[in-house]
Amino acid sequence: MAQSTNPKARNKTRILSIANQKGGVGKTTTAVNLGTALAAVGRRVLIIDLDPQANATTGLGLIHGETELTSYEVVIDDVTIEEATVRTMVPGLWIVPTSVHLSGAEIELVGLDRREYQLRGKLAGQVDDYDYVLIDCPPALGLLTINALVASNAVIVPLQCEYYALEGMSHLVRTIERVRGNLNPRLELQGVVLTMFDRRNNLCDMVAEDVRDVFGEKVYQTVIPRNVRVSEAPSHGKPVLLYDLSCAGSQAYAHLASEVLKREQALREGLVAA
Repeated sequence: MAQSTNPKARNKTRILSIANQKGGVGKTTTAVNLGTALAAVGRRVLIIDLDPQANATTGLGLIHGETELTSYEVVIDDVTIEEATVRTMVPGLWIVPTSVHLSGAEIELVGLDRREYQLRGKLAGQVDDYDYVLIDCPPALGLLTINALVASNAVIVPLQCEYYALEGMSHLVRTIERVRGNLNPRLELQGVVLTMFDRRNNLCDMVAEDVRDVFGEKVYQTVIPRNVRVSEAPSHGKPVLLYDLSCAGSQAYAHLASEVLKREQALREGLVAA
């Protein structure tokens, strides 16, 4: 568990939600491998698995159901982030694992006061020792995802290169705008990352062009290719960067991490200039 000992570390932490209400778009894969790539270049990273499917938990080598304290207890009960945090196999990377009980949290949250702020309250002052907190959201726009967005500085959206990609994206953008307008004015779209890109498929090029036309510079230059090693890695309980560093998927996530860091640096410089 990471303890904050450096006063200069306070208030530097950036909280990023990895979100898309559509499943199977590479959301968890992006959370796990972006976190690993950021840790590999010396950043201290915490992943919060907020998806009851627990793919981020098992993808980092933990056995689903064997951790006593999870994101469910953090969101619903009086458990702190520190108490639920577990060190992973990746140096510099920690995780708050999830539980199957989180699937019922949507119903339990409905009856709570300030239900949209439960996670934000738990993170306040408790993650200052991390450079980045990545929240792996469930594939839905329910109260768990709303909690993540309210707690976050920004959102990274993995977007599969398929025909209906932009249609689904419009719903998420409207949700981000509503959260920014009513619950979290600091929230912004950090970027859109194109995933499962197959250069042999003309449709992928067409979708990528459409997404860049709509979102412009918000779309990362890095695209994540459809890659068998990326698909195999979770079954071994490893990020693809540990499973096969030389594969195209690993190299893509390393480049994505570099782009994320450059955007974060530009944002900090803009804040200082302002």
